[in-house]
Amino acid sequence: MTMFGDGLDKAVQKAFTRAIPKSAGGQMRYLVKQLKGTKAVAQMLRISQRTVERYVKDQIKKPRKDLAARLEAEVKKRWQPQIRAQAKKKAATTGGIVIDTQARLGYTAPIGSTDQDRLRHLTVALPPQYAARLFDAQEQGATDQQLQEIAAEALKEVYFQDGGRRAGSLEEVRFTDIEHLDFEL
Repeated sequence: MTMFGDGLDKAVQKAFTRAIPKSAGGQMRYLVKQLKGTKAVAQMLRISQRTVERYVKDQIKKPRKDLAARLEAEVKKRWQPQIRAQAKKKAATTGGIVIDTQARLGYTAPIGSTDQDRLRHLTVALPPQYAARLFDAQEQGATDQQLQEIAAEALKEVYFQDGGRRAGSLEEVRFTDIEHLDFEL
């Protein structure tokens, strides 16, 4: 499960102006149109080309649970690309991104400070440059661990150091045991 990648995707999907097609046939027709053929869709969804054709013609209406989930995920990935791009651009240039998380957060600091990891619930507005870094890294195929490191760096800068106004000697923020993670644009 890629918690950070999925969280970023969900935040962007909230910007959609129209819902994705509801029926399996509608979703399948959309994918066939996007990928320009039933063979590519069949390979992507790991089903037969004939099965894809039967969904397109509404001969099959109810997919198995696992197929329904894959189908919906693939449609959401491709749905409204311009709206998705606009939402990411706005977050990366002017809007920023809000991270809401409940996780174990601690930091590395000089001896004598209270750097004990502890469970915290934070809702922090991150500036646009961090939204840009998160989306750029995601598009370049960054792992969840890499996205987590960018978010930890952002929390260090914005939350712990308050943009340089405090905790100047802070070296590294640890962001582990994530119980909840949500992003808002």
